[in-house]
Amino acid sequence: MILLEPHNVVIQTTLGEKVLKPSSLDVAFVDYDGVRFHLSTPERKTLLLLSMHIRCWDELVQYGALDVLQREYGVLLQPQPEPEYSVSLVIDLEQVPATTEERDAFILSIALFKRNALAAPFESAFRTQKQLETAGTGQGELMQIHYRDEEAIYIQASPDRVTVIFSTIFSDETDRIYGKVFLQEFVDARRQPAIQNAPQVLYSNRDPPLEIRHLRDLRNTEDTGYVTFVLFPRHFSPANAAATISHIQLFRDYLHYHIKCSKAYMHSRMRFRVAEFQKVLNRAKQEVVVTERKTVTGRTMSTR
Repeated sequence: MILLEPHNVVIQTTLGEKVLKPSSLDVAFVDYDGVRFHLSTPERKTLLLLSMHIRCWDELVQYGALDVLQREYGVLLQPQPEPEYSVSLVIDLEQVPATTEERDAFILSIALFKRNALAAPFESAFRTQKQLETAGTGQGELMQIHYRDEEAIYIQASPDRVTVIFSTIFSDETDRIYGKVFLQEFVDARRQPAIQNAPQVLYSNRDPPLEIRHLRDLRNTEDTGYVTFVLFPRHFSPANAAATISHIQLFRDYLHYHIKCSKAYMHSRMRFRVAEFQKVLNRAKQEVVVTERKTVTGRTMSTR
């Protein structure tokens, strides 16, 4: 299976080009989950303005997104975003690091704009878990990130774990079947000795998990599924926390991407089999032998 990259490729390639050859720019594009970006040069060619609109921005700010972005981008973070956008960065191309390695690392950090904003609630949950572990009791706040229409991420810290729940909508019956097969594979894969330390994955259709069952705005329909990840301290140790956040953010997109790829593959195989069967049927057709006979008067009679 293909792992989706956490960074935005459009930002990465465009910045890479403009660093080498600055020019006027005004481009708008969309990332996963309906996140909108606008990259422009409103003042001069060497001063880029990158703005992002994300549906759950107010919730992210509540869980510390501005602190995370300030830590990652410093003076690049603007106090006032571009109109109709949630947050903006200003990149001065004349201040970009000169060496190739440092420049590539800088461009990659800008391309992780969305990832870093969404990392805030996860980092908050990891810190809360450490505090609860020390106290030996208690329960962290249930954080809700409504990052898509009718879909959300729920994160809650406990003394020994952090629970992450995705609610997702399957558009049709086929998607539900494929999704169940994929998620069952997540469960079965943990039985292999090499990956027994992977997070526990639970899946439920229609009925929400106990951790969020008290919420009132939950969908209780057949097209709704809930996926629960149970993260233990080893999964968000200082060495693993960044990778865990990057991967788990993209789980919903990862799941639906592979559902669509599987359906496309199945359709292509079905078309191939139909074409093969058609060839067999064509070979099975018997040729009709037509013979001509002439009467005494010279008329031709065809017989089959």
